Amino acid sequence: MTLAELNATERDAFVAVLGGIFEHSPWVAARAFAARPFDSVGALHRAMVGAMHAASRDEQLALIRAHPELAGSAMAGRELTADSTREQSGAGLTRCSPEDLARLSDLNARYRVKFGFPFVLAVKGWDRAGVIAELARRLERDPAAEFAEALAQIARIAASRLAEKLPGSA
Repeated sequence: MTLAELNATERDAFVAVLGGIFEHSPWVAARAFAARPFDSVGALHRAMVGAMHAASRDEQLALIRAHPELAGSAMAGRELTADSTREQSGAGLTRCSPEDLARLSDLNARYRVKFGFPFVLAVKGWDRAGVIAELARRLERDPAAEFAEALAQIARIAASRLAEKLPGSA
């Protein structure tokens, strides 16, 4: 689908196409719909990120919590979305050694206890060792900074997903 075709769709079709850009949170696309027409994928991304930032804190927390833990139980149980599977695989997280899995499991658990939501990282361009190091580093941050960082990472994930969904639609 092109951006022009997307701009011409009805609300339900728009949400059907873009509902997965923000993990299990089609409300983001639904709220961005009113800003049509978009003159670029960047404008569409800004509208969607704006909808995310305009949401209540509870909605934002639910959005963060909709993301799977990296190399977590959803991956092991093959319950990830196709986008999450591709992203985690690209970072080598589907090929972890038992030691790396144990380290990730420990860090993920500690992170979730401290912050109340899973560690979110736009993993494109990262490798397994870098992801582990970043998780350990961010575990030391304060909750407010980490909440904001999780939303920033979600915005990066969305940008990447939009670029894949609408290639060539500058």
